[in-house]
Amino acid sequence: MCRKRSKCSFSRLEVILIVCLVLMIAVTVVLLVLHFLTKESKDPSEVRANYLLGVGRADCTGPVAEIPLMGYANPEQVGSGLLMRLYSRAFIMADLDDSRRVVFVSADIGMVSQRLRLEVLKKLKSKYGELYRQDNVILSGTHTHSGPGGYFQYTLFWITSKGLIRPSLNAIVNGIVKSIDIAHQNMKRGRLFINRGTVENSQINRSPFSYLENPASERSRYSSNTDKEMVMLKMVDENGQELGLISWFAVHPVSMNNTNHLVNSDNVGYASYLFEQEKNKGMLPGEGSFVAAFASSNLGDVSPNTKGPFCVNTGESCNNPQSTCPVGGAKMCMAMGPGNDMFDSTRIIGQNIYLKARDLYEKAYQEVTGPLSSAHQWVNMSDVSVELNATHTVKTCKPALGHSFAAGTIDGVGAFDFTQGSVEGNPFWDEIRDQLLGEPSNETKACHKPKPILFSTGEMTRPHPWHPDIVDVQIAAIGSLAIIAVPGEFTTMSGRRLREAVKREFDSHGTSRMDVVIAGLCNVYTHYITTYEEYQVQRYEAASTIYGPHTLSAYIQLYRGLARAIATNTVQDLPRGPEPPVFNIGNMTLLPPLTADRMPVNKTFGDVLQEVRQQYRVREVAEVTFVGANPRNSAENATEHNFLTVERYTSTSDRWHVVWNDASWDTRFYWTKGSFGRSNVTIEWHIPCDTAPGVYRIRYFGHYKKKLSNNCAVFIPFEGTSSVFEITTLMNLKVA
Repeated sequence: MCRKRSKCSFSRLEVILIVCLVLMIAVTVVLLVLHFLTKESKDPSEVRANYLLGVGRADCTGPVAEIPLMGYANPEQVGSGLLMRLYSRAFIMADLDDSRRVVFVSADIGMVSQRLRLEVLKKLKSKYGELYRQDNVILSGTHTHSGPGGYFQYTLFWITSKGLIRPSLNAIVNGIVKSIDIAHQNMKRGRLFINRGTVENSQINRSPFSYLENPASERSRYSSNTDKEMVMLKMVDENGQELGLISWFAVHPVSMNNTNHLVNSDNVGYASYLFEQEKNKGMLPGEGSFVAAFASSNLGDVSPNTKGPFCVNTGESCNNPQSTCPVGGAKMCMAMGPGNDMFDSTRIIGQNIYLKARDLYEKAYQEVTGPLSSAHQWVNMSDVSVELNATHTVKTCKPALGHSFAAGTIDGVGAFDFTQGSVEGNPFWDEIRDQLLGEPSNETKACHKPKPILFSTGEMTRPHPWHPDIVDVQIAAIGSLAIIAVPGEFTTMSGRRLREAVKREFDSHGTSRMDVVIAGLCNVYTHYITTYEEYQVQRYEAASTIYGPHTLSAYIQLYRGLARAIATNTVQDLPRGPEPPVFNIGNMTLLPPLTADRMPVNKTFGDVLQEVRQQYRVREVAEVTFVGANPRNSAENATEHNFLTVERYTSTSDRWHVVWNDASWDTRFYWTKGSFGRSNVTIEWHIPCDTAPGVYRIRYFGHYKKKLSNNCAVFIPFEGTSSVFEITTLMNLKVA
């Protein structure tokens, strides 16, 4: 009997195991039910969206002829045409309840000037009241050196720009405001994602001897003497529809050198162009809802000219502390590459940046969450007391530029016999300065040591101050992302120290794991910011650190204060600071007068002077020359239009369709000024390899100025059209 019972019963251990298994299954079922019930009970929109998001893009090109290009301060580098249009790209981020907003604008301009920012804020206030203010609007310039100047109020800048040029300033102000308008009108619920990655083969440090002055222990923490990391912020709506991106990466947009005369957005602009063309399928450049901004960062000592500096007259390296050549001195030492010419280099660097951004964009899974906040102060940077430690306090200085400022850099050399690394003045130039502009005070000389002062701009006030004293400092926090808006060009190590200091400040007040990025050339331009150690050897960047050797320490102190206020929710207690002045400059300009346009005998505006060929194949250049007029007429007339189109004939509809415009990378618009009011326009189309065979034509659009008998003038639109031509394959190309 016992043996029989043992065959049909379970042991005690088996019973315990069975009970445990049943309990585990029951618990699992209950947890799964609770999970799905909880998931279904939530509003799907609340799960998906964290912010209200809006993006916008608008043209800010302005006049493309006779206006000095802003960046190299080369008086001979004036605009005479267009390679790519310039755009303002705006991004608005708001809490879901719309209680707080942050605006970030990246504009294809050299830098944001104080006058520009003040006029933008004034227009925004007239439209939106107190919604968009100095504390929650960041304006950043990409730092292209190929955009029109003339939008500054401080004397040093408008001397090199030939004055305050209203059409140039208005185009940028209106473009920025319009881009914000578009973003404002398209706000929708959405999500933000962040990603980081390394960009290779796209930059070198152009002042490596300055960088080496930083402590070895500090340098050993980094694998490179440039910041190779790109930070990318991706924006989608709650349904996953792509809206846009902002990328921050440290590189100078100076692939186009100081011999260029075509307005364009350089390498970072080309990266934007590629990304937007990819996402806005079937749209012309500058059109479509997806907006991609490639914004500036701590690019102060970072060059895209990766072949490094060579003597242009001998071919030998000039990678030395003074960047000089045995024959010809500093003027012969220039950096180049990586391409065969500046157009090729722009394309290569821009494509490198674009490809990394695309990779980061596709793999961006880390979501940005949390509240929005922003902090801003106006600060008198010529009089900041800096506590270096418990026993030492130092001060910033009145603005001044050193002798090496006039030497320029390996990306754009200066003039005369100035060299980088000058820690002593030149008696010849000092005497000329003293006679024309006045000698620097002993106080300013002592404050700036070891900088030998060339221009004591903080003591020069005629006809207006030469440099700003009142400067914006600003941080915007978007959840776990902190954007430090800096008013100039921080060098690699300066940027690293600033980011680390701000991150530590957030950490110490309970706001850990913040992603901190630097947005460069924001709100007002104050040249460069080097480390104290870099300042001692006085290369170009140090000579251009206008508030003295302790400038970086002052900024770190100020931005730590902003971070502390955000982290402790005490932004409202920050002192507003002294407001910057607005100078009544008027229309003081050294531009040539805009005279009436004239045409050759028996010709009219838009007539073809030199025709296209009948046939081309891909990778060739179709070129046509027209009787032209001054392109400034279109800007003076406040007219938004294309100077050119490339059109393809479609036989099925018997219509011409625009396939490229003057915002396209593959088109070039050249204006050549003649005598007695005459001028020509040459349009080139560098035919891309993926161009479809077919019948094409090139059209030109302009305005000519005509004087009337009553001494008034009118701007009259006109157009010209080339003969038709065929794009054909090599096999079908006819022999002439």
